[in-house]
Amino acid sequence: MAFINAAGKRDGALARLLQTTLDALRERRAYNAVYRQTWRELSALSERELADLGIARSEIGALSQDAAARALHRR
Repeated sequence: MAFINAAGKRDGALARLLQTTLDALRERRAYNAVYRQTWRELSALSERELADLGIARSEIGALSQDAAARALHRR
């Protein structure tokens, strides 16, 4: 009986580990999707359009990271 209980606990721990890993992968995919979309849209703007928004081209990466992080925390 002790063997069955110990095996059951290990199976539960493995299932939790697998679920945690899958959740982390899903979060990372969602983060990357928002990052890429934001980067793509901002990169498509002209220098003048970026200047009108008060954004320098060198800031696009950081702004994309911020947008992705905020989108992830809203979920």
